Amino acid sequence: MAQCVVKNYCHNSLVLESLEEGDLISIKENILFSHNHWAVYADYGKFPHVTPIPKLENASKNQFHNKRRHGSTFIWKNDVSSEFAFVKLENFWKVVGNSKAKKNNKKDNKRTPFRGEDIVERALSRIGPNTYNVLWNNCEHFASWCRYDKKRSAQVDKALTVASIVGGIVVVGGLLHEIFKIFQDDD
Repeated sequence: MAQCVVKNYCHNSLVLESLEEGDLISIKENILFSHNHWAVYADYGKFPHVTPIPKLENASKNQFHNKRRHGSTFIWKNDVSSEFAFVKLENFWKVVGNSKAKKNNKKDNKRTPFRGEDIVERALSRIGPNTYNVLWNNCEHFASWCRYDKKRSAQVDKALTVASIVGGIVVVGGLLHEIFKIFQDDD
């Protein structure tokens, strides 16, 4: 039990032991906004995952685009948040840190996953520089594409739904305010 002093160590050890090749893990990164980082289990405690990198200087950017045109990277839309990312193969403990990990194949009930070795092959084929976009090409999109061939992010869908509802409420509130002003002017 002495090893369990490190935050989430015992929990994460059990998660790691339960994983099979091609499983997805989500890692709770921010309690306030409920943000999760996603990775694919490749075996032997290794995980391919997307890590955004800061915007590059023009020279580096040109080199990146030249590499991209020659088919060595995974392309989606860009321009939101960091422009570039790297798909890395890293050790479980480096990816997870002190955060809480969870085996997360919840989309299996809606989509048919590839076989484990095919999921890993897809993930490993993307190692290296990639474009990044928090709305269209983030770590969850990558993990979902590897497992299901669908670039989906429940986190983004949820955030956009909330933003739409709030926006709708603001519009309705503004319209009601204008209607009440008209009735008050008539008095």
